[in-house]
Amino acid sequence: MASQDVVHYDSTAQKLLRVAAAAFLIFYLVWTLLPFVIMFTSSFKDLLEAFNLPEVGDWGGIGVFFDFTPTLKHYTSLFAEGNFGRYMANSLIAAGGSAVVSVIFGSLCAYSLSRVDFRGKQDLFFWIISTRMAPVVAVMVPLYSIFRTFDLVGTLPGLILAYTTFNLPFAIWILKGFFDNVPYAIEEGQMVDGATRFQAFVSILPLVAPGIGAFVVLCILFAWNDFLFAAIIGSGGAKTLPVATRELVQPQNIQWGSIMAAGVVTTAPMMLLGLVIRKYLVTGLTMGAVKE
Repeated sequence: MASQDVVHYDSTAQKLLRVAAAAFLIFYLVWTLLPFVIMFTSSFKDLLEAFNLPEVGDWGGIGVFFDFTPTLKHYTSLFAEGNFGRYMANSLIAAGGSAVVSVIFGSLCAYSLSRVDFRGKQDLFFWIISTRMAPVVAVMVPLYSIFRTFDLVGTLPGLILAYTTFNLPFAIWILKGFFDNVPYAIEEGQMVDGATRFQAFVSILPLVAPGIGAFVVLCILFAWNDFLFAAIIGSGGAKTLPVATRELVQPQNIQWGSIMAAGVVTTAPMMLLGLVIRKYLVTGLTMGAVKE
């Protein structure tokens, strides 16, 4: 009889836990997705319709959010008058360029740290990752002074270099774990057959491709969403989407419709990218977690 009571108690507790977990997930999804839903719908609303809200306490009037006549004038204004096409191209070039440079040099450095033993190796590795720990604000003034000396302020090469400054240590730290997970016997077999060290390095790149791909995505996300570097280092000729969106808030006028449209233009590509490669992203980020 007592065992039946215990089984019944466990079954009730498990049901309560499942209900609590489901309630938490629903709340989390609503809390996370609702701002994007409001931003997306508001980007197609006229200014007056965007501020058409239900009465306080009238939960049945929530349908007023979706009662509007869609318009594309905010998107037309952004690209026809606001030059957002150029700003999107700047974001793509800066984020993609930084990702490519960081992956090329980061993979070479990470491979060296993974395969070559030398004095002070651990100290060097810690020093590399410690540069990523510094707050961006703490190094912005000296970086700006250096970039201004070399006429890199307001240029895309300067913005790519600024992003690479912080992405490269992260690349070395992440990619080293991926190379550590690859058996060294594969490269030894290649070199026994006459391959050079570089050829052996190239031969194992397909084995760490998911990890490299995951880092490329993270690097693009960091650079795409950056505001501080883009506002200071890229000011002028290298303006990106976050900076251009911020400039829509003016002292005399806040262009709410254009801001919502710019928010969609800024977030939608990265959200779609994450959805498309989410499977490979998880695989890449976990492939170096366990050493064989």
